[in-house]
Amino acid sequence: MKIKLKNLSPLTSYLSIPRGFTLIELIVVIAIIGILSSLGIGSYLTVKVKARDALRKSDLAQLRTALELYRSDQGTYPPTPLPSCGSALSVATTTYIQKVPCDPKTKSSYSYSTTGTTYQLVTCLETISDSQKDVANVAPCSGTTNWSYTLVNP
Repeated sequence: MKIKLKNLSPLTSYLSIPRGFTLIELIVVIAIIGILSSLGIGSYLTVKVKARDALRKSDLAQLRTALELYRSDQGTYPPTPLPSCGSALSVATTTYIQKVPCDPKTKSSYSYSTTGTTYQLVTCLETISDSQKDVANVAPCSGTTNWSYTLVNP
């Protein structure tokens, strides 16, 4: 009696066909996903910082407009301090800005100083490479973790 190889073929074919992924393949895929996600998170954090800086600049521009409207009507810039964050800057029935903007990260007021005929608005930026930052830092910015951005009356 001769054994045919044909009878063994289902067993051999079952053992020889790879089924699923090997451990090495799974580790490589997980490593690639980890690298890509870490790059994505880093980019996301950079974008958030730049967005907060852009919002700070926009807030100061809105405040500048409100201060100029105030001076146009009242003949002088508003005294320090400005109303607190979220409050309106108004005199009698005239409202110059509905809500005084707050810093997006610290939720505190922007720095404002005035002589009555001039003013200075200062915020601290988080991006060292910002092309519009001040050449020399202005208080309250440290110059090591944040950099000043100043607007003055036109």
